[in-house]
Amino acid sequence: MTGLPVGPRAGRTGDSGLTPQDVLAAVIASVEDDKAEDIVQIDLRGRSDMADYMVICSGRSSRQVAAISEKLADRLKQSLGILCKMEGKETGDWVLIDAGDVIVHVFRPEVRDFYQLEKMWLPAGAQRTAP
Repeated sequence: MTGLPVGPRAGRTGDSGLTPQDVLAAVIASVEDDKAEDIVQIDLRGRSDMADYMVICSGRSSRQVAAISEKLADRLKQSLGILCKMEGKETGDWVLIDAGDVIVHVFRPEVRDFYQLEKMWLPAGAQRTAP
């Protein structure tokens, strides 16, 4: 037993009639509207029970990282009724937003390069596209 969630995820977006793809589209639209850079989406279906998709993007500064994150949470709440959990907004280096079936990471570029989450989660042989 790993302690990680397995099986159906109670209370996730599927209970509201929204599909994970609906939430993913809203997340991508929001971060694009706020000028996030180097947006990468990773399909986690069949690879992890924590979420169906992961989105990783960058902001140019701590202030922009915090703004992208805050606006994303507000938009998801207003348009889709999703209450997000957020960690790291205070420092603005790396903000994690849990939107249920979509996990979003917003980084400052230096922090993103240090942790290299894409390397861990992208399928073997896949390349991160240049901006």
